Amino acid sequence: MELNSIKPAAGAKHAKRRVGRGIGSGLGKTAGRGHKGQKSRSGGYHKVGFEGGQMPMHRRLPKRGFKSAQLQFNAEITLTTLEVLNTAEVDLLTLKQAGLVGQLAKVVKVVNTGALSKAVKLTGIGATAGAKAAIEAAGGTVA
Repeated sequence: MELNSIKPAAGAKHAKRRVGRGIGSGLGKTAGRGHKGQKSRSGGYHKVGFEGGQMPMHRRLPKRGFKSAQLQFNAEITLTTLEVLNTAEVDLLTLKQAGLVGQLAKVVKVVNTGALSKAVKLTGIGATAGAKAAIEAAGGTVA
């Protein structure tokens, strides 16, 4: 191979369409814009979502709901999950390593679902009132 013989791959390059350059080019006169109308004029076009003056779809439909971006930093675990975990001391790091909460989680709360029979010490993890009562009844603590 020589440097002077290097060429781009077949079909990789193609000539730009030069519109409005005479009848012989096949794209003269109206230059592929058709006849009359807003789209044929220079600078004439409409904004995204414009429906010719009709009330646009994004304004016809009702607004509904909201999802906070902060939700990705919150996580919940159940009493059943704590039971299965088989660890005496539970903190955020152990839950992340076990794959029970997401890696982005910063705030974890225990909810009162299921049952807990062994003593578990929670550090840096919140609990609902019912869950706290269940953990303390099993001999655990919530710090």
